[in-house]
Formats: sequence, structure tokens, C-alpha cells
Amino acid sequence: MRTGKNYLASLDDGRRVIVDGAPVDDVSSHPAFAPIAATIAELFDLAADPANGMQAPGPVTGEPVNRLYLPPRSPEDLRSWRTAAQVWADHTHGWVGRSPDHVGAFLAAFSAHPEAFGDEHGLRQNVLDFQRRVVENDLYVSYAIIPPQVSRATTAHAWEGDLVQVGVKEVRDDGIVVRGAQMLATGGAVADEILVSCIKPLQAEDQDFANSFTVPVNAPGLTLYCRRPYATATTSAFDYPLSARYDETDALLVFDDVFIPWKDVFVFKDVAGLRKQFFDTGAHALGNWQAQIRFATKLGFLAGIARKIAAVNGVDKFPGVVEKLGELASLVSVVRSGVLAAEYTAAPDDQGLLRPGGQALYGAMGLQAEVHPRVIGILRELAGGGVLQVPSSVAELVGATTRDDMERYVSSPGVDAVERVKLFKLAWDAVGSEFAGRHQQYELFYAGAPFVVKGYAFRNFDYSTPVRAVDAFLGSYGTEA
Repeated sequence: MRTGKNYLASLDDGRRVIVDGAPVDDVSSHPAFAPIAATIAELFDLAADPANGMQAPGPVTGEPVNRLYLPPRSPEDLRSWRTAAQVWADHTHGWVGRSPDHVGAFLAAFSAHPEAFGDEHGLRQNVLDFQRRVVENDLYVSYAIIPPQVSRATTAHAWEGDLVQVGVKEVRDDGIVVRGAQMLATGGAVADEILVSCIKPLQAEDQDFANSFTVPVNAPGLTLYCRRPYATATTSAFDYPLSARYDETDALLVFDDVFIPWKDVFVFKDVAGLRKQFFDTGAHALGNWQAQIRFATKLGFLAGIARKIAAVNGVDKFPGVVEKLGELASLVSVVRSGVLAAEYTAAPDDQGLLRPGGQALYGAMGLQAEVHPRVIGILRELAGGGVLQVPSSVAELVGATTRDDMERYVSSPGVDAVERVKLFKLAWDAVGSEFAGRHQQYELFYAGAPFVVKGYAFRNFDYSTPVRAVDAFLGSYGTEA
């Protein structure tokens, strides 16, 4: 299987990534991308080690492959899939939202349902062939499935100018030429390929924009415009321990007449086909189950920071603090329970893909926009001003003229200054830094606007049973009672 060293070497491939108005020579060594590239490399090394239980026999070759790229078809498969996803989530403490298993899960479900794709231009076979290439080459695929925020009042066909949202400019015998832009390619700058599609509902007039295809990050004509990196602003890993490791790079993709061969096209000018690929295949359920495994891991990590802060401050026995820690425990447990309940209620579909139970999955997901801010809010309350009154950098803790003051005035009983400041700087990077602000926004809109996410929960909840119970109860008495 692919190792981290192989992965890092593959990133120097001429991809066009722009930061501060200039192209990046090599993302694996650039300070904005090297940390997250190193983290992804560590994930590949974990998967390549049989001791971590992430491998399964390849369906075609029988050689070991990453099981997170395969569709689970039995309860045992699904359990092994979850434990493999947990290995990667634990390694990043849930802070990397677009690790390779996220889109890998979508592609695995695609491959279980080739009938959901059209037959012209070999689209069904294209899906199967690409999935096999991902599995056998251990590829990291990111995705960009949201149109640019030009106007939410209308869809792409009504926007001024041609092909603002990425669309088909030319159809050729050997493929299509696309032009325009798409967002939000989180991790795209350090991925191998990007799945470009649209999850936002389109109208019949948007046919030119109703496409789904994959593109190598180094494709001629493709440019990635990244938001401001946070890793480059860190003074040290001690001062910004999360920013320095887990800053994924969100990017706007701009296609300047990029050629996409037919073999890389999954959906072609098919508005209904866009929705079918996500929902009829089970991809939305499996991909978001992975996301909830990651989310629960992150919440647990945040709760751990809160628990340690309460202990260091000596207030962890105070009734009010215990109440807050108990609320954190409840919130983390609800999400973890949703993950396990979705696995317990999973059922095979007509193609044998074992889909996580929708009611439990989307029930947990529907609360994501409330749970994350609440967990962050409790952590803020428990940290108090402690995250503000820390030395400007690790330099004061080790400097010959400053370290005595630090040890005398910044320590806690039983906890020296270095360990105390280290903990509070971690807390600040989780709740108050620019990295933390991006994560708050990210979790709020992880699966779309809150009304969209709660719509999933509504549609996957069996209201008929409780409504029948209410009707029966109302029918059991009348005015004479």
C-alpha cells in the first residue's frame, strides 16, 4: 500500500496553487501546506501498517487495500469500516474534516450503485473504473460540490456572464472542456484528484452545469485559490498546536478550459443525475457517517481539554463545574450514540450496500450546528480568562531572564508553568484563534445550511408511528371524560 513518503513525493507534480497572489512551487515543502501534507502522510502510513486493522483484500487483485475505500456489504464489514475510520479520526483528534476516507466513502457507495449513473459515454463504467483506480492506487480524493456564492436568489443559468459556475464549454468526441469555478475544495491543494459536482439543487435550465467529474489537481488549466493559510501565522507548534498541524486549505477551483476525458465523467448534463449520485447510491449516508465518526472524536477531544482545565484550575469538584462537564459528556455521548445506532440499524439496499440507519445518522447530524457551538461555549466558560493571560510565546517560558517569573506567577499547584501554558494555548487554538473560528463556521455548515440538514433528519424520521400514537390517545377520551 501507499506510504506517506510515496504520497509526499507525488505532490510535486506541477499543480497550480495560489497563495498571496503567487503560485506555490511545491506544496509538500511550502509552510502553508507542509503541515497538513505531513498529517495526511501519517494517515497513509497508519493504513499501510497491517497492525492497525485498516486493510482488506482488494476485490480484483486480492492484494491489501484500504478498507475505507470499499463499500461495506455486511455488519462485519460496517463494523470494521467504523473502526478503521476511527483510527484516522483518532490520529487527527477529529480536526481534519476532509481526510481521504470522506470522499472515499462517497466513491465506495457510487461503485455499489453503477445503475444510478447514465449509460451514455460509458458513465457507469467510468464510475467503476475510477473507484478501482482509487482503491488500487490509494488515492486521496477531495471534492468541490458547491457553486460560487454569486447569488443565492437564482441558479447558474441566470447569472450574468457565461459559465461562472463550472460548466461544459465544449463537447468533443474524447471528452468535455469545462470552464468556470466551484468551491469549496477543502484539502484540495494536497489531494491527488478532486471530484467536482454540485449538491445544490439545480433547475432544468442549468443543464450545462449539471455535471460530475474527477480531475487531477495538476490538470492543465486548473488553478486553486486558497483562503488565507493559518499555519504560516503560527509562531510555533507550542503556541498553536492545532493550527500548526491540521490547517486544511479551503480552495476555490477555477477551470480555464480544462479538458476532462470521458473516462473521468460520471454525470453529464443531467440535473436529476446529480441528486441520484448522492442519495440513490447511499453515498450521502455513508460519507456523512464517516463525518459523524470524525465529529464525535473532535467533540471528545474538546471535552478532554475542558476536563483538564477544570482540574488544573482546581475547580473540578465545584457543583457548577461538574454540571458543565456533565453537559459536555451528554453532548459527546449523543453524537457517539448516533454513530453506533446508525451502525446497529444499518440495512442492506437492493445492491447489497449496507447503509447506516438514516434516522440515527441524520438525527445526530441535525444537531451538529447546535452541538458544536455549545461545546465550544462550555469550554470557553471553563477556560475563562486563562486563555488570555498567557505569555506571548514559548520564548518567555524558556528565556533565561523570563522563565523564573513564568514559573512563579503562571503555574498552578502541581502543574508547572510550561504544562499549564501548553494546555491553555491548546484551548485557545480550539476556541479563539483564527483556526478555531474557521472550525466553528465549518461545523455550522458542514452538511449545508441548518434547514437543509434538519430536512434530512425530518425525512428520515418515522413520524407516522408517534402521530398514530397521539391520534389513538386523542381517540381514547372525549368530552364526557
